Amino acid sequence: MNLSVKDISKRYGKVIALHKVSLQCAKGEIVGLLGRNGAGKTTLFKILFQLVEPDSGQVEFSPSKHKTLGGIIEKPGLYGYLNAYDNLKVFSRMQGLRLSEKDIELCLQRVGLPIDRTDQVQNFSMGMKQRLAIAIALLNQPSYLVLDEPFSGLDPIGIKAISSLILDVVAKDKIGVLIASHLVDQLSAISDRIYVINNGEIINSGETQQLIKDHSSYYTLYASNIGESESLKKYQAEIFPTKAIIQLKGHQLVDLLQELQEENIEITSYVPEVDFEKLFDVKA
Repeated sequence: MNLSVKDISKRYGKVIALHKVSLQCAKGEIVGLLGRNGAGKTTLFKILFQLVEPDSGQVEFSPSKHKTLGGIIEKPGLYGYLNAYDNLKVFSRMQGLRLSEKDIELCLQRVGLPIDRTDQVQNFSMGMKQRLAIAIALLNQPSYLVLDEPFSGLDPIGIKAISSLILDVVAKDKIGVLIASHLVDQLSAISDRIYVINNGEIINSGETQQLIKDHSSYYTLYASNIGESESLKKYQAEIFPTKAIIQLKGHQLVDLLQELQEENIEITSYVPEVDFEKLFDVKA
């Protein structure tokens, strides 16, 4: 079962917001839409929710009888003067749902919010507001969840918590999730595939790890004794006692790891540093 966007275009006067944008998201899959602010991410999401009419192209659900969407566009539209419970109650009624007190409590627990917190939502942290917004988006048991910049304004702890929540929802409910963000590190950490959008066009796409590998120029390698390596000296590298920052191409990484293993240097992790200009400006 897929959510398919096919050749969507949208123009506002002389400004091209989207140009022949195509992407797919399957149930049980997390798909990232990576782009700078103003790249067209929010416009596309508004089209998905039929808030904006495209000039051409179409959105398809296969099979068509399963087409429920839940989501957050731009920022959570919560009632700040109500508590979390009452927000869920109001939004459920808007959707024609008849939820019991127990149902609403389960919705709160599902996203990690306390059921006994009675203060106004305007007092919540940004992370808690995002959790509540996700709970609201899940009220109609959607086949697909669409999240627009869910990590925006969050500290590292909040980002980790929201990422864990998204992964948990996908694992338990097998829904498809489409996430738009300008934060490549956060998006690549949880996405199965990524589409890169720039100036309203998809300019790169692929499986996350391969896409990151193909567009990385530097790698940071970690090992307790990496500073003792002789192999690293033939590479352009900054070498420290427990880490090294190395410029190399993806295919060179395998050779280097083999050389380090032969030196009895056990790499505990390696992190690619994405070349943003290459990722955003070169067509795949």
